[in-house]
Amino acid sequence: MTDSPATTPRLKVGDLLARKGDPLQLDVLTAEVGLAREIRSPEASSPGLVLAGYTARFVGTDRIHILGETEITYLASLDAKARRKSIETFLAYDLPCIIITKGQEVPEELLVLAREKGIPVIRTRLKTAEFYRRLKPFLDDAFAPRTTVHGSLADVFGVGLLFRGRSGIGKSECVLDLVERGHRLVADDVVHITRRGNDVLIGRGHEISRHYMEIRGVGLIDINALFGIRSVRQQKRIEVVVQLEDWDNTRNTTGPDSINSAPSCSTSSCRW
Repeated sequence: MTDSPATTPRLKVGDLLARKGDPLQLDVLTAEVGLAREIRSPEASSPGLVLAGYTARFVGTDRIHILGETEITYLASLDAKARRKSIETFLAYDLPCIIITKGQEVPEELLVLAREKGIPVIRTRLKTAEFYRRLKPFLDDAFAPRTTVHGSLADVFGVGLLFRGRSGIGKSECVLDLVERGHRLVADDVVHITRRGNDVLIGRGHEISRHYMEIRGVGLIDINALFGIRSVRQQKRIEVVVQLEDWDNTRNTTGPDSINSAPSCSTSSCRW
């Protein structure tokens, strides 16, 4: 098995509704319009001064735009002609979607123009601050870069150890030996890795093979059934990579350079 390259997932407006529609209390006001639009950024923001006509620093065409009480009140304070012009300026950009908070009444001009532009308008009953608080973790996880590697991951004294090496070198056997000594299995053979922030890597197993290990000459082992629920965990931060290598008798492992030359097992800080 070869490692897969790191990828950044894509998120469509319809995916947001399907996955977080109930928790975020989302209600679509423009029917099926624009649900295939792609959200390309984990950020969410308000239009700010764009509604007042200042567009020189507006760069948010890749993200969700949220209209809170301040924005809706401002639009309501304008006369019909000025309100339409303000909304036209805002919708001139190719926005993924617009979300109205606090269950507020949406200006009819916004709904009409959004339908014409194919931009979905969604409403939530949540207050603006609470909506941001619930939405941000979902977006951070949805857009986190991820990859899949061949290896075994264990929790050893609270430290996540990722065992790497060629097929058949003994990664699973090493982790099984650690589990027998009271440590915990996270994933075997296939490890899905997600990056959180700039330097945190979270590893987890595949949904189908989670908590199972394949040992050569033995077959599949259900770690949870054999050693109990305390012997497994769903995910773990990866902090150390252990690279298993074939032993080479021709290399010096007893001299002053033995730390650098010993090929049996080497550890390194985890890098993306």
